[in-house]
Amino acid sequence: MTGDGLSHSPGGKGLQTGMGHANEATIAMRIVIDRPVVGVTHSLQTKDNQPIDAKCSAAGESLSFDFPVRIAPGPKFLGEHVRREGAERRFVYICIGQSAGDEASPWTRRMKIDIHDMEQELLDRALRGGIIEITVSGTGKDGTPACATTRPIGWRIA
Repeated sequence: MTGDGLSHSPGGKGLQTGMGHANEATIAMRIVIDRPVVGVTHSLQTKDNQPIDAKCSAAGESLSFDFPVRIAPGPKFLGEHVRREGAERRFVYICIGQSAGDEASPWTRRMKIDIHDMEQELLDRALRGGIIEITVSGTGKDGTPACATTRPIGWRIA
């Protein structure tokens, strides 16, 4: 580990990269929606506000979404699914109901899941080949689909 917040390859040959960008590395991430509301469609959202990889829980089983994230020194989080707010905050949207492409759904919501504040140890382990798995609850306190800023209930390397 160096002062730039990224792991470098053995022998001092530079940063381990997955996409060829100087001073960037690519890691794998997975968002797991635990206890989603049955029958409600969820999807990842791209930077251009499009839902992709729509999924629906038939019996309350968890839903998962895998995607790559580029990490630059800082660390800074970049990629097709990474959104920004201000200089530091980075997050991923999970679309719900109509926002996820299900026009018949009574729900039009999004979950905002922060990724900028994950622990450096997780980043280091992901840079060595692990998948950062973030688990969030899919059901709000009122029994409807969780939405707005949704705090992770668990972070781990899968």
